[in-house]
Amino acid sequence: MTFSSKIITFAIAASVFALSVSGQAEEHKRPAIDASKLPPASTKPGVTYAGDIKAIFEKSCVKCHNAEKPKAKLNLTTLAGALKGGEDGKVIEPGNSAKSMLVASVAHVGDEDDWMPPKGNKANIGPLTAEQVGLIRAWIDQGAK
Repeated sequence: MTFSSKIITFAIAASVFALSVSGQAEEHKRPAIDASKLPPASTKPGVTYAGDIKAIFEKSCVKCHNAEKPKAKLNLTTLAGALKGGEDGKVIEPGNSAKSMLVASVAHVGDEDDWMPPKGNKANIGPLTAEQVGLIRAWIDQGAK
């Protein structure tokens, strides 16, 4: 094989690899959230993780998303963990609940495979109420503090 044919073969292989990697990245992108299907954000001012959200997460989320063995590497036991996100990246967009993956998941909007808590979960945890989702939305819209 000549030097130039080796370069061409390498260039083709690199191009195929780049296309395959970019295709995989596209597969992990989630579709945009249809905000019209979300419960409205609560009108409560000054919503905080410690004062309002932690209790919701403790009741409905941390059985799976905890510090010891966080499912999908998402730890919701602390504000820092929630803001960090998990293996799919950030789940909270501070200031924009309608674009936050967490909101779509807990509101059961979009792909049923992404719903949290999932239907028929082993812990028998039911879905969040519209009021709980609204409070989470207000927290995120107010900066997720």
